[in-house]
Amino acid sequence: MAVLALDASVEADRSVLGGKAWGIVRMLALGVPVPPAFVLTTDECARYHELGGVVPEDVLQALPAAMAALEEATGTTFGGGERPLLVSVRSGAPTSMPGMMDTVLNLGMTPQVQEALAEITGDRAFAADVARRFAEQFEHVVGTPPPADPWEQLHAAMTAVFGSWRSRRAIAYRKDRGLPEAGGTAVTVQAMVFGNLDDASGTGVLFSRDPLTGAPEPYGEYLPRGQGEDVVSGSHDPLPLTALADRAPDLHRELLELAERLERDAADVQDIEFTVQSGRLWLLQTRSAKRSATAAVRLAVLLQREGLISPAEALQRVTPGQVAALLRMQVDPAARAGARLLASGRPAAPGVVSGVIVTDVDEAEDRALDGEAVILARPTTNPDDVHAMAAVNGIVTEVGGATSHAAVVSRELDTACVVGCGLGTVTALAGRIVTLDADSGELLEGTLPTITPSEDEDPDLARMKAWAVEAGGTGHTLAELLRSCAQVP
Repeated sequence: MAVLALDASVEADRSVLGGKAWGIVRMLALGVPVPPAFVLTTDECARYHELGGVVPEDVLQALPAAMAALEEATGTTFGGGERPLLVSVRSGAPTSMPGMMDTVLNLGMTPQVQEALAEITGDRAFAADVARRFAEQFEHVVGTPPPADPWEQLHAAMTAVFGSWRSRRAIAYRKDRGLPEAGGTAVTVQAMVFGNLDDASGTGVLFSRDPLTGAPEPYGEYLPRGQGEDVVSGSHDPLPLTALADRAPDLHRELLELAERLERDAADVQDIEFTVQSGRLWLLQTRSAKRSATAAVRLAVLLQREGLISPAEALQRVTPGQVAALLRMQVDPAARAGARLLASGRPAAPGVVSGVIVTDVDEAEDRALDGEAVILARPTTNPDDVHAMAAVNGIVTEVGGATSHAAVVSRELDTACVVGCGLGTVTALAGRIVTLDADSGELLEGTLPTITPSEDEDPDLARMKAWAVEAGGTGHTLAELLRSCAQVP
């Protein structure tokens, strides 16, 4: 089918549904509270491009019935009525791709819908906030002001998602990662829930375990009276997840229980986006978490110890490059003692690099490709910056937390990153030579000397080395063993 309602009975795989919709189906099958949604499959993206950038007619004809199912499930009406339905429109490639289009939230907004929201909530400021967010985000993501008609808004957003498969940044990302050009991205349309509704509402991101250090404790951030893009975009500084525990301990407990259920089902650490609306918890998406090289090794060993994966699966979770990254240099403690601290923030992806601070993304990419050591400094990052983020040695931002765009993408790229240093701190250092210590979250003046640790001193690396030898690997280092294991039948 061109358009699929998402429920626990859907059997299509990730390559058809895309990562976001596939995760929704997983959650629904496990009894997790998820706002109702439907998906336009990746096949429709391929057809869109085959037709020269036209949404197939059978897709357009199927949309009213799909939207009617959301209306029935929520008791709301798309495009108007006393209880209006607003939706989010998300891209969802089978493999997570930071270069794809941002989400459009609150789609379906009109002046009449804004008035109806004000009436049913008794809060005109909330209704105005939703309308403002929609107009700004739609124009930024889709590239045009939103049409007055909600169905035209939906069509424009769908077209933008399909078109983003062949955007410059998406093509560059696939090329860098060796991903195929064939296929496409899905469009997931989901009923909105509002983290900005009242004081008992908020939004956040939860990792079922720490994606930076590999520690077994849950890790996340929470933003009261916010919407999801406020956190993941890095435009706001969220609170630690303990803020939700302080405000609503029962909700916090429910969230952790659901995260554990999803982790055990996937046998992997989960990255979960959630919203609380007036005291009710909703999970919007789940996926295997991007993690630092340190966390990749620690978590592979930990999950094996817990019986969730085998030694062979643990070896598959770690790449030779991650092992090499884990053994990379650290700032010499003697040099650190006399170094001048220029700025500090939250560690987001570990590593130590020295280079020149550059604030313009195109300049940063050009200088990095010319062989210069570059540290990209931005107030915050967004998907338009991915081409530069993939080229530079390090990334530092002034705003955003450890679940922001800069942090998540840097962990996937395995690029040293520090976030949330404070407005006006790091961009003011343009042109300066610095050392970015993303293990400690510090930006230090000058190029500092480093030391390199030994793999024989790390118990988790030693265990993985023993598994690799048992699996038939050859070589003296763990990285060599992992490479040879990949060639063992």
